[in-house]
Amino acid sequence: MDVDLRLVRYFTVVAEHGNFGRAATRLHLAQPSLSRQIQRLEAQLGVRLFDRSPQGSSLTDAGQAFLPRARTLLHEAEQAARTARAAVHPRAVTVGCAEGLVITACVQELRRRHPDSQVRTRHVDWRDPRALAEGRVDALVAYRPLPFPTDGYRVTKLHEEARVLVTSASHHLAHEEAVSLRALSDEELVPCVSTPVVWGTPKPVGDRPAPPPPAIDDSYEDKLELIATGHCVAIFPAGDRRAAVREDIALVPVLDIDPCEVVLVTRADDPNPLLGSLEGVARTFLGTPVHRPAVRTRPSPARRAGTR
Repeated sequence: MDVDLRLVRYFTVVAEHGNFGRAATRLHLAQPSLSRQIQRLEAQLGVRLFDRSPQGSSLTDAGQAFLPRARTLLHEAEQAARTARAAVHPRAVTVGCAEGLVITACVQELRRRHPDSQVRTRHVDWRDPRALAEGRVDALVAYRPLPFPTDGYRVTKLHEEARVLVTSASHHLAHEEAVSLRALSDEELVPCVSTPVVWGTPKPVGDRPAPPPPAIDDSYEDKLELIATGHCVAIFPAGDRRAAVREDIALVPVLDIDPCEVVLVTRADDPNPLLGSLEGVARTFLGTPVHRPAVRTRPSPARRAGTR
């Protein structure tokens, strides 16, 4: 029997989410198209894999039996592809970088040490948790928590990073030197399950009603708009400076929240010889937080007036 691995992967994503709509968003497919692909797989196998209902989709007995074998099949196929690529291009490595992190110095040093190798970089969106598993990157520098299980991966801690409050420039805390979590007691804060970001639930501002909370497929810029208009706040890693370029957003250190971790992730069974060198370089160049000036983006009114 010829089973299309692409369809097998679609099956595992639907099984993970228990919902065709969310799985289609994750796979960047239209939901009707995803449904047709799963039906093709069911026709190839001769069994029904999902029970569908208005509440979602659940695995049938056949689906539950197929799921672990499907994951093994995908893993073996990925490993076979990596082994083949390593045999042809043993001196190449692609380093992924998650949103908000800068790895320029690390990559430059790796290229300096290995001038005959091909060292590439690739930005990895937090909504794309399979870049490592599918071999689109050979290593990933990212914040914890990671958006995928770490079984079968080597995770190396590089450094800890403090966090900052991200708020509109007109917020009453925007001009503080630092804040504690007690100062945010009137905010409903919800930790993100796959990033170190904590988002505030949007609330009304004056006569403007509260907008809907951020959706899973909203972009980073979409969410910054909610902050800039004063409808919500967030807590980011201090090293994520993407919001600092906006004049309508302020960053304020948070004193009493646990720091987040920056890690290097590689596949535990990857034979690429450049990964050992990459780990040493990453420990050197990313092993401590990059020195940055004070986080607050603009002086308080009192400081601007020359008083203390």
